[in-house]
Order: sequence, then structure tokens, then C-alpha cells
Amino acid sequence: MTIAVKNQIGEIQKTAKVVSDFCLEHQLSAQVESDLNLALDEVLANVILHGFNDSGEHEIIVRLCVEPGLVSLTVEDEGVPFNPLDAPTPDLTLPIEQRPIGGLGIHLVRNVMDELDYQRKEGRNCLFMKKRVELGKK
Repeated sequence: MTIAVKNQIGEIQKTAKVVSDFCLEHQLSAQVESDLNLALDEVLANVILHGFNDSGEHEIIVRLCVEPGLVSLTVEDEGVPFNPLDAPTPDLTLPIEQRPIGGLGIHLVRNVMDELDYQRKEGRNCLFMKKRVELGKK
């Protein structure tokens, strides 16, 4: 399943409905749905808020795919080159006022997804996320 969203925060709600329908169609658990929505919300918010150097409208492509024992989630955008996997793991032992801004979103994504990969292809950021699942086990 592939959808295109605009670089507007309100579009994130649109993707939540798509993820919900996708999980229902493939009999994925509520936990898998929650993890996919959390990862997608964090990634899309980052792309929408920080990915473009102008205020113009841009398209972000989201792909969901089921393979045996695996759900793949891909986000592609034409924004400035940025590999979120290069972000350092935040030090959660520090008091919040001593932590640098940023990095918590990708930290959450790392914790709810099983595999992450980034590539810059043909002028596009491509973030590939995979989640191991048991299909048909709602």
C-alpha cells in the first residue's frame, strides 16, 4: 500500500487511519498498529517540521508492505539530505533540562521497530523500517 501525504502536520492523522485499515486487513495486533503509528508519526513530524528549506508544498511517500513475518514501512521525501540514524542515542539519565534538544523521536522509532536503514536515492531521503510480526494473530 502506498500513499502520498503533503508536508503539513494535519496529514499525520490521515496516515493513522491508513495504518489502522492496513493492520485490520492483515490481522495485525493492536500493539503492532500502535508501534507502526508511533514510528510513522515521529518520522513524518520530523520530515514535515525540519525537512524542507522552503514553505512550499512537498509530497512525502509512505509505503506499507507485509512479507512473511514482517511489516515494512518506508518513508521517502525530497527534503534536505538527512540520515536520522546518525542521531546519537540520547542520554536519558540526564535531567531533562540538561539534555540537548532533539533525538528522542528517532530513539522511540529505534525502540518500536526491529530494523532501520537509510539511503539517499535519486535526491530523496528513504527511511526503511521493519517490524517482525506474527501474521493472523490479532
